[in-house]
Amino acid sequence: MANAAQINGFQIAAGHTGESFFAAAWAKYQQYRLYRQTISELHQLSGRELADLGLTRSGIIATAREAVYGA
Repeated sequence: MANAAQINGFQIAAGHTGESFFAAAWAKYQQYRLYRQTISELHQLSGRELADLGLTRSGIIATAREAVYGA
């Protein structure tokens, strides 16, 4: 059984190279940047444009989270 540690949502198992950790970290960072960009773009829309999309200002963060992370 491999020894593993959980650090900020990343699973690090003994015997894996550092490359896989950094690749996973880079992928998480890119995903987070997409999440922040989605929030930023939705905040730039007017209330009317949000309503046309079926959204409200209070639902922007949840919508962005669902769009990027699928949660």
